[in-house]
Amino acid sequence: MDNALDNGNKGTSLDSSVGLDPTIDFIAGTLSGIAGLIVGYPFDTVKVRFQSPAIAGKYKSTLHALVTIIREERFVGLYKGITSPLATAALLNGVVFASYRFFMKLQLENGESVPTLTQIGLAGVGSGIVSTLVTTPTELIKIRQQDQLVRTSPRQVALQILRESGIRGLYRGVTATALRDTGYGAYFAAYEATCRYFSATPPSGQLPITSNIKNEMESLSWPALMVAGGVAGIVGWIATFPFDVVKTRMQGTVQAQPTTASYTPLPTTNVNPLTPLVNSHHSGRGSAPEQGHTNPYRTVYSTIINSYRTEGIGVFFRGLAPTLIRAIPVNMVTFVVFETVIHALS
Repeated sequence: MDNALDNGNKGTSLDSSVGLDPTIDFIAGTLSGIAGLIVGYPFDTVKVRFQSPAIAGKYKSTLHALVTIIREERFVGLYKGITSPLATAALLNGVVFASYRFFMKLQLENGESVPTLTQIGLAGVGSGIVSTLVTTPTELIKIRQQDQLVRTSPRQVALQILRESGIRGLYRGVTATALRDTGYGAYFAAYEATCRYFSATPPSGQLPITSNIKNEMESLSWPALMVAGGVAGIVGWIATFPFDVVKTRMQGTVQAQPTTASYTPLPTTNVNPLTPLVNSHHSGRGSAPEQGHTNPYRTVYSTIINSYRTEGIGVFFRGLAPTLIRAIPVNMVTFVVFETVIHALS
């Protein structure tokens, strides 16, 4: 996954008695998260462009999207909306870090217990859901900026949302965000599993959850840590990526405000022949258009139904390529910076 998750996993200590300074860990996590964000953000912009129905057809591939954005919007166009996630990087990392350790502590009898991968995964899921309190408004503002071909500031976007929908508008797509961020569980589990695979310590002698973080750094090589981070990032995204597509469509400028002049809903009456599971006479809860709503991306359910009906199952993996390409260097940079800061400040 991205910066907050990459950083939170490193600090598995639950007690101050093991010599781990939470302040140092927090600083290292924040700086590594910022570094990873800067490295991978252009690919995030490309991912959002692919997932936005109004402009997705403009780009043929990841490379074509990168070149087109640079040509039309200059290099700075790749970093539209980065101010919002940068401004909240510290808070987000703190929330994920603290909540992950809290949910882990709830599952263990004492600080010397060795957590199972299942327990690690459950703690990650919990921290991901809690983090949506921060990530939802942050990513909403970011996506609105990335969707637009003209430059806007986070403040302008936030004020427009508040004027139109109030505080509730900042949390549009919170359910989809929470579902996507359950992938933090897969991330934590994948990272720990990879570290255990590369560790010289046999499974029966795995370090307890309160082991000093230095033990982990000394027992694993730099390449092993970077590989673990890359694997974790890929696994974490694959696990819940379809919900990221749903979230982007719900939060995007075009589909989120049907009352504005920029709103241009997709046609929903023409059924895609490749989607036989859903037809125009679908009953039950139904999609938004069938219930009299002009916005097909009003809820998680209506977004899934409308997207599947009009574009097929492949739409839920649109933008996956740039996301996975981004995951590897982002996690490698994140862990290198994290280790460097830890050693410098310890």
